[in-house]
Amino acid sequence: MTTSTIIILLVIGVSAGILSGLVGVGGGLIIVPALVYFLAFSQKAAQGTSLGILLLPVGILAVTQYYQKGYIDVKVVLYVSIGFLIGGFLGSKLAVVLPVSTVKKVFAIMMLVTALKMLFLDKVVPESPGAKHDVQGQKN
Repeated sequence: MTTSTIIILLVIGVSAGILSGLVGVGGGLIIVPALVYFLAFSQKAAQGTSLGILLLPVGILAVTQYYQKGYIDVKVVLYVSIGFLIGGFLGSKLAVVLPVSTVKKVFAIMMLVTALKMLFLDKVVPESPGAKHDVQGQKN
């Protein structure tokens, strides 16, 4: 892996970590609104709970399945995880000091941007079970 690729992976990890720490991204797109609207959790309590659920090792069985089929690049996981760790810390530090109304708006904008991208801007990437791909999506 080149230095620039590693830097890009770290930036992706930091960005994802900041968004995760800030708005509970991930399963948080479902868990956070459900906790807020159906169980009357505060926005911050819902985000913290979502992170507690999703960042503990509950996904180990799913990860095992993807790894066995060749869909996990361990180097990419390592570098993005390092960035995510740093970003998660920074995002959570920011979220706990921001007003709840600001955090809710950031969360809503994230969901809206994600939905619009998925609806109108997603690229179709052909699937090839068991095939390893590098970080730019090129087959090795």
